[in-house]
Amino acid sequence: MDMLEVRDVGYVYQSKYQSIEALKGVNCQFAAGQFYAVTGPSGSGKSTLLSLLAGLDLPTSGEILVEGRSMTAMDRDKYRRETASVVYQSFNLFPLLTALENVMYPMELLHLKKPAAEETAKRLIGEVGLGEKIYRQFPVMMSGGEQQRVSIARALAAGGKVILADEPTGNLDSANEENVVKILKNLAHEKGYLVIVITHNPNVCLEADTVYRIRDGELRT
Repeated sequence: MDMLEVRDVGYVYQSKYQSIEALKGVNCQFAAGQFYAVTGPSGSGKSTLLSLLAGLDLPTSGEILVEGRSMTAMDRDKYRRETASVVYQSFNLFPLLTALENVMYPMELLHLKKPAAEETAKRLIGEVGLGEKIYRQFPVMMSGGEQQRVSIARALAAGGKVILADEPTGNLDSANEENVVKILKNLAHEKGYLVIVITHNPNVCLEADTVYRIRDGELRT
């Protein structure tokens, strides 16, 4: 069974003055242990798809299944806390928390005791290739590549197995881009995560197991 399945999904942005059909009858599947890229021009609908996969909204038509269960029947807040985490282009770290505190934060929401959360956070920071010196640094003290790796560690901290990344290399130089893609790919292939990356970057697409291309709200492989 696929971890995520998109069945004939459509999405319409409705305002007082107009309707915009962002997605049109999209069908695709996403399996654990695989690294996916979703690409397409600006305004094509790929960020809308990511938002729906993250449970931030529900489709206007069709449905999204999580391990066979419709997302409409789920507690979507719980889904985001425990199953799916989003990594953003702009990192979205808490500016007044250190790297260690940022990674501990999702575990605190799950009421994990502080010593256990700190131990897990240190392990995750190590898994994304950062050392002890980063623990006490605030985001403003880190490079873009370090911030993105801390944001990946934070995404892993809740223990869910779905990583949704929105242009995670968009603010990085080529060396850090390569590192981040390698980390995400290894999470899929070596740790069994489902990793879905929204990207304009052809280098990311080259590393993906499957590439979905969206144009004008329609999806193609």
